[in-house]
Amino acid sequence: MPLRSLNNRLFRRGSHLQPLSWNLRMKVSLGAAKGLAYLHSAEANVIYRDFKTSHILLDTDYTAKLSDFGLAKDGPVGEDSHVTTRVMGTYGYAAPKYISTGHLTWKCDVYGFGVVLLEMLCGRRALDHNRPQAERSLVEWARPYLTSKRRIYRAVDPRLRGEYSLNVVQKIANLAVACLHVNGNMRPTMDYVVSILEGVQGREP
Repeated sequence: MPLRSLNNRLFRRGSHLQPLSWNLRMKVSLGAAKGLAYLHSAEANVIYRDFKTSHILLDTDYTAKLSDFGLAKDGPVGEDSHVTTRVMGTYGYAAPKYISTGHLTWKCDVYGFGVVLLEMLCGRRALDHNRPQAERSLVEWARPYLTSKRRIYRAVDPRLRGEYSLNVVQKIANLAVACLHVNGNMRPTMDYVVSILEGVQGREP
């Protein structure tokens, strides 16, 4: 893909590189969410299992495409609520209960999406061992800021230089918190995620 991956575009540093704008981040988020929503549909019935920034590829107009389906699994059928598998995926993006039990559901993908949404919001990697111990896990570091209207700006990527709507940022933070809920049953569906992201597209800073 011409612009390579979201991981490359979001985290690569260089004086010649402009940081990804807020509106482009929201466009990529929506495109990736639609991809997951399709995989979760009755038509496809697929759990992606390894959703992360390096698996979101970008076209010249920042249209997002999901790649690398090597760990994807068919979803549960009938009365079953999950598929039991050997734990695989990428640490930092995998849902805690999946790691502890091996029970794979569509809501595991929703958790991974929440982590990626947080990476776009904060401009930080899901796991960064170059940071102080308390800041290495993005989810744990960001959580206290996400639920506070007075503190949310501290978590937002400073490279955006305030060029975003604080109201929209709060909506995205709330969505990330919902996607990252410890109880998988409390996480939203990807269809719901798509509806929220569609509502914030192109909103002026």
